[in-house]
Parts: sequence; C-alpha cells; structure tokens
Amino acid sequence: MAFHDVRFPARLSFGSVGGPERRTEIVTLTSGHEERSSPWAHSRRRYDAGVGLRSLDDVEGLLAFFEARHGRLHGFRWKDWADFKSCAPSADPAAGDQVIGVGDGVMRSFALSKGYVSGGVRYARPISKPVSGTVRMAVDDVELVQGAGFEVDIDTGLCTLPAPPHSGAQVTAGFEFDVPVRFDTDLIQVSVASFRAGEVPNVPVIEVRL
Repeated sequence: MAFHDVRFPARLSFGSVGGPERRTEIVTLTSGHEERSSPWAHSRRRYDAGVGLRSLDDVEGLLAFFEARHGRLHGFRWKDWADFKSCAPSADPAAGDQVIGVGDGVMRSFALSKGYVSGGVRYARPISKPVSGTVRMAVDDVELVQGAGFEVDIDTGLCTLPAPPHSGAQVTAGFEFDVPVRFDTDLIQVSVASFRAGEVPNVPVIEVRL
C-alpha cells in the first residue's frame, strides 16, 4: 500500500460525520465485576465522506478522487474540521501550544503530538501529517524560525533542531494537521434520482497507522 500525499477536497469533507474510535475488551466476572483492557494505545478515527456532498459536481469530485486512490489501496490526507489544530478551534496555532519534548542535551529531533486533558488525565496523540507552512516551534518560550531554527518533515511530523536543546529545556510547537486515512470500501454506489431526493451515498473513510 502507498500513501498519496494529497488531501481529500476540504470542501467535500466539510459537513462529514466522524470522530475517534476506541477498542475496549470487557470481561464480566462471575461476581459481576468487570475487567477492562484495550489492545490499542491510540484511538482510530472513522468518517463518512458522503455526508458532505451537496451537488452532482461534488459527486464527480468524489468519484475522481476515489478512482485515483484505487479504492482502499492508497491512503491520503483528510481534514477533520472538528479537530485539525494544536489549539482551540477559534484560535490560531502558536509556538507554545503543545509540549512535544524536554531537552536532554543530546536529542535534536522531536515528534509532533497533541495533548487531550480531562479530569487530570492526559492523552498524547501522535501527529504524523502536519500541514505544510503551519508548524511553529519554540524552546523555552523563544520561537524559532523554520529553515534556520528547525526543520519539519511533513510526511512524519518529526521536527529537527540544528543543535540539541539544553537539559531541561521545554520544547513546544503549534500547527495544523491532517489525518492519514484510506477509503474503507471498494464500492461507491450513487443514484442520481436518490441524490436529488436528498439521499447521499455512504462513503466510509478510516484512519491508517503509519
């Protein structure tokens, strides 16, 4: 399987339905108590691309994108309009949004991640597909200049500094990002009559591990 570094048309993903999925295994004991565990360290997102279609021109755009990806064969970028920034949806990414590492005097590369905090519990989500030109980075609140102060690999989300930060230095970043996904079907069925009557095709999309 290859990954095509192209984004599903954002105007078509706007209005789509989807979000994170977890996998929890539950065993009920004879006492009635439960033992719960998960084989997944990270959630996996699912979407329905059909919901965002508003015209037959949109359908044509979807079919062209689907054919170019050969159905489920090739992955692509997806903009999750509900969660695509390192900050609040109403704000612009800033260099201090997310703590992505602490200097040890040796390490120069730091992977982008986004933290989700609730009730004192924090989940760090790896970000592997930052949007080009949106990544900002700082060390101990001093913002760096991309190209001179740091480099970012938009295919992996790995940020590299020219020299390792001193021990204890806080490394932070702000960014926009896409979700790496693929179609979860090899078949798209569209009826023009049904579409004009308000019925949209089901086009499942699922996040892929890279």
